[in-house]
Amino acid sequence: MLKEKIRQLAENIYGDVVIHRRFLHAHPELSFQEYNTSSFVKTCLDDLGISWHALADTGVVGIIKGDLPSDVVIALRADMDALPITEKNNVEYKSQNEGVMHACGHDVHTASLLGTARILQTLKAEFGGTIKLIFQPAEEKLPGGASLMIKEGVLENPKPVAVLGQHVMPLIDAGKIGIRSGKYMASTDEIYVTVIGKGGHGAQPHQNIDPILITAHIIVALQQIVSRVADPRLPTVLSFGKVIANGATNIIPNEVYLEGTFRTLDEEWRYEAHKHMKKMAEGIAEAMGGTCEFKIAHGYPFLVNEEKLTASVREYAEDYLGKDNVEDLDIWMAAEDFAYYSQAADACFYRLGIRNEEKNITSSVHTPTFNIDESALICSTGLMAYLAVKRLGN
Repeated sequence: MLKEKIRQLAENIYGDVVIHRRFLHAHPELSFQEYNTSSFVKTCLDDLGISWHALADTGVVGIIKGDLPSDVVIALRADMDALPITEKNNVEYKSQNEGVMHACGHDVHTASLLGTARILQTLKAEFGGTIKLIFQPAEEKLPGGASLMIKEGVLENPKPVAVLGQHVMPLIDAGKIGIRSGKYMASTDEIYVTVIGKGGHGAQPHQNIDPILITAHIIVALQQIVSRVADPRLPTVLSFGKVIANGATNIIPNEVYLEGTFRTLDEEWRYEAHKHMKKMAEGIAEAMGGTCEFKIAHGYPFLVNEEKLTASVREYAEDYLGKDNVEDLDIWMAAEDFAYYSQAADACFYRLGIRNEEKNITSSVHTPTFNIDESALICSTGLMAYLAVKRLGN
């Protein structure tokens, strides 16, 4: 039975997948700089006898063709980049690149897809169809490696009927996955605002145009976009995380600088909200005697899991892992550039549990103490291989 063969292979290669993951963890590279990681992936694919080609500079696409007759094509995606974080874990595979860390599990995703590739290559005589292995750069940085891979044709020649991706989730125990059908993750836009006034002595505010006061009004007023303009049934988030006003106790500065993020789950409302925010901020600044430069860097779209595909993925996952090991997910207002695939093709993005409270492995992603229960690597490799062959119709 193919399922049992996949399970056995996942257990057999577990040690090698751990070695790969630890090597990648110890040698992280930032977005658009994944040259050594890309070379490592290419070498591994060569060793497996899997053909590949490069895309988007550091991206790699491997191709596995089953020996049985079938024209069905699917794609499996892993991201490769790390984050500008200094690791605080005291482990033998700690990052050797000071200030750079795999704190979001992309080492897990890459090592897992290499393991899945090994399983599928071993079993290719028993299934039909074509599998694209997408090793993607720069998930963590705009414009997102997925958008570049798509522009360079990763979803063409041949075109996949489905794209599957998995991502670590510290809230879910190792050995389990989480999944949600329909809209799942938010779009993300970066907001950069400069409020310009006229600085001067804090004891003479009547002679100045106070950009700090203007900024305070703008920050408060913009929340009305969320509470009074957005449809209350549609999740919307506006947050400012950086405010710089280089004055002093008795000095009103000339300008204030802001950075924030806007997130939602509807593309039409997303761009409508942009217009509302810009108009409101500029109008407040003008009414108070100042000016406002309001810039929006458009980020990733929202991520949607196609319902029929996701229903099938859930069914296959329950068959492979057991129903109790497949959890329901709620909407999450974080963002992922896998969303580009979901906007261009039928896609399903599920969560891989990596938590183990007994081992004190509970840290969130994007933290210097993030780590995983490596037993999850048995699930990550075997399940994706099983999903692949099932979606191909085998």
